[in-house]
Amino acid sequence: MLNIPLMSNNIKKEDIDSLIEFLKTADRFTQGPKVQEFERAWAEWLGVKHVLFVNSGSSANFITMAVIRDLYGAGEIIVPPIAWSSDISSIFAAGHTPVFVDVGKKNLAMMESEILSHITEKTRAVFLTHVLGFNGLSEFLVKELEKRNIPLIEDVCESHGATMNGKKCGSFGLASNFSFYYAHHMSTIEGGVICTNDNRFYQYCRLYRSHGMVRESTDENLKAEIAAKYPELRPEFLFLVPGYNMRGTELNAVIGLNQIKRLDENNRHRVENFKLFLEHLDPEKYYTDFDVEGAVNYAFVILLSRADPQQFKKLTDTLRAENVEFRRGTAGGGNLARQPFVCEQMPEFDPATLTNAEFIHFYGLYTGNYPDLSHEKILQLCDLLNGI
Repeated sequence: MLNIPLMSNNIKKEDIDSLIEFLKTADRFTQGPKVQEFERAWAEWLGVKHVLFVNSGSSANFITMAVIRDLYGAGEIIVPPIAWSSDISSIFAAGHTPVFVDVGKKNLAMMESEILSHITEKTRAVFLTHVLGFNGLSEFLVKELEKRNIPLIEDVCESHGATMNGKKCGSFGLASNFSFYYAHHMSTIEGGVICTNDNRFYQYCRLYRSHGMVRESTDENLKAEIAAKYPELRPEFLFLVPGYNMRGTELNAVIGLNQIKRLDENNRHRVENFKLFLEHLDPEKYYTDFDVEGAVNYAFVILLSRADPQQFKKLTDTLRAENVEFRRGTAGGGNLARQPFVCEQMPEFDPATLTNAEFIHFYGLYTGNYPDLSHEKILQLCDLLNGI
């Protein structure tokens, strides 16, 4: 059997050793200096001014959508059906309305023509997901959204290091969110970040991360401005927004600081792996015309070239028999507009109108692509797939 898991060896002995050394000498384990150090390191790596470490990428989504509501008002958020559940649930939770637009097969991201045609006076943001390591942006889309004054929020939870024109995804929009879950490009075991160049947006995110407390802001002018509005309240216990406790810990940050050192090198291996995979996959049986420019895929996307339920069943049965771990529907299990929590909120919407998302839902899946996956295994996987 091939025995290929979705992820392997993402937490290494050196990560554990660094954590042990920290535990021997540290006397603070809640959010503190190491979290701040990791935030600075990630800001430098990504090329942005402000980074906020939180306890998950999903928490980053919830905070981001809440701050969009507070600063821009509740309204419509344009969002893809191929994403993660918290992209959609965070929209509902903040009082927005999701507007689903279809994705393209080339990068599994929202098609720019669909995004632009769905912008209305109610649009508050475009929440774009860079799926499974692909870049989902175009220069034209970024400029057009800037021209129309529509905030771009990038979900980069699955695409650490993907680029457009040499610039890292996550540094183009008003804000971006990353996840450091175990199966992603790098891990803090659990954790995530919100990234932005906008100081006011960043300050509100800081409040939401920690119960809505104004004292969490690092902007003294903003704190004084808010305190002056509420003179009857104690500044150290002034809760401006309905925040959460979504803080990370020093332990997560220590692991992140160690992992970020090898992120670029690990990504180089992933790029090589995906290139080898596509070169040896049969284009008659599988879709291979992906836009790999700037992509850093932590998964091998396997998409049938044509709709064939029986062939897809053969595919999944064969992978199970060879103990090759996979996820049907690609990111988020496929077309999220089909999920119960969405259908209950949007009973009039027909998920079948999202043609490409539907195809990916029924005839797509992914398997793991990690740095120490051997070329021999990749070629064996291709032989297996081509023989079905």
